[in-house]
Amino acid sequence: MDRRPLKTRGASWAKNLAASLAQLGLTPNLISLLSVVFAFLVLFAGSLAKSNPSYFLICAGLIQLRLLCNLLDGMVAVEHGKSSANGELFNDVPDRFADIFIIVGASFSIVDDGYVISPLNLAWIASSLAVITAYIRVLGKSLGTSSYFIGPMAKQHRMFLLTLALIIEFFLIGSSFSTKILYIALVIIATGSLVTTFRRLRIISSDLLKGNLK
Repeated sequence: MDRRPLKTRGASWAKNLAASLAQLGLTPNLISLLSVVFAFLVLFAGSLAKSNPSYFLICAGLIQLRLLCNLLDGMVAVEHGKSSANGELFNDVPDRFADIFIIVGASFSIVDDGYVISPLNLAWIASSLAVITAYIRVLGKSLGTSSYFIGPMAKQHRMFLLTLALIIEFFLIGSSFSTKILYIALVIIATGSLVTTFRRLRIISSDLLKGNLK
């Protein structure tokens, strides 16, 4: 199983939590599916944020819970020997749904102030490009190259940016800047994902031409 390099895996709290989940009998696949549940809830929380700013913080918390599941499923699978033959599917496919749910859900809280691209349309562009970056990484791996998790706006980057933007929006509610920070965050995610698409394609193409295969 290819895993994104994360320093957090070495933290004692992460090791202890992964060990507890393994002892409880939770499988990596179940933890992966749970990440989608948290992401799906962002769709509802985001739509409620316009009327109750507390939901900005709830969205931010749900994103972190999604990332926590992404951390723990791999740890339970590898460090605790719970991997399965279909683990790669559960490791990757739920992430694609989660990205879409979170990015689109965040856009539901944005007030459309006459943007050239509406918040929802921008969210679909950003989420589509995010999925494409992952597709290119997986395609490269299937062709024999390394798995490239480089950014900008790889998963951890876009989730950090969205989390930060949502927290800021909680404090900006009622001001002239309200929900504008979140819109800008979506623009950055879309632009960064597009750059990442070409970066990963260039590196994978170079590996294939040079025969740098695993």
